Amino acid sequence: MDRQEKIVSMFNDIAPTYDRANRVLSMGVDTFWRRKACDLAYGYCRSLALDSIVDVACGTGDMMGYWKRRAEKAGIRVGEIVGVDPSEGMVGVGREKFPDMSFCIASATELPKPDSSADIISISYGIRNVVERQVGLCEFNRVLKPGGLVVILEFMKNENPSLLGKVRDFYMNNVLPRLGGMISNNYEAYRYLPDSIEGFLTVAKMRAELEEAGFEILYTKSFSMDISTLIIARKK
Repeated sequence: MDRQEKIVSMFNDIAPTYDRANRVLSMGVDTFWRRKACDLAYGYCRSLALDSIVDVACGTGDMMGYWKRRAEKAGIRVGEIVGVDPSEGMVGVGREKFPDMSFCIASATELPKPDSSADIISISYGIRNVVERQVGLCEFNRVLKPGGLVVILEFMKNENPSLLGKVRDFYMNNVLPRLGGMISNNYEAYRYLPDSIEGFLTVAKMRAELEEAGFEILYTKSFSMDISTLIIARKK
């Protein structure tokens, strides 16, 4: 089993408890991050009528729900919201939560969408798990319309943490794996999270990879002691 397959298998295992663990481990603040990402992205849209939003690594569909609700609040019409994820376990939970939405079992590197068909592609806390990340970013570029947006929420590596950043790192490395392991009965999966952050990119390197894949950076900000970072970029 290669690394990508192991990651998918891990998410299949924790799918039944994933939503509960997320709310506990983030203390509910992830809902703020998601709302903020949707609201800002809609502000950058050039039209109040969008054909398609594709949420990659959609998991159980949380971000899809936010795209729908925040569009209604902003007066934006969205033709379709499609979730894409390689984990059948996670998508199974998503389909139960959002029976009126569309889901596809597929990877970030092979999106089942035509060229230049999506207005927005989002990926929340999933770009770390894409082993062939640059292939995935180029695939996002292929599927987006000219001027379309890619919206990334992620836990980025912090090379020079502040005092608050050190508090964050202590929580992520010592508290989160134990709590997540208790909730899911899978300590290894929640040990993977801080390990994957440590092995991931800094914000500057993530921005550089996006630019290399043909995107113009519009917005970058880290929230909540730099725990979560939002990047919004436009296809050139």
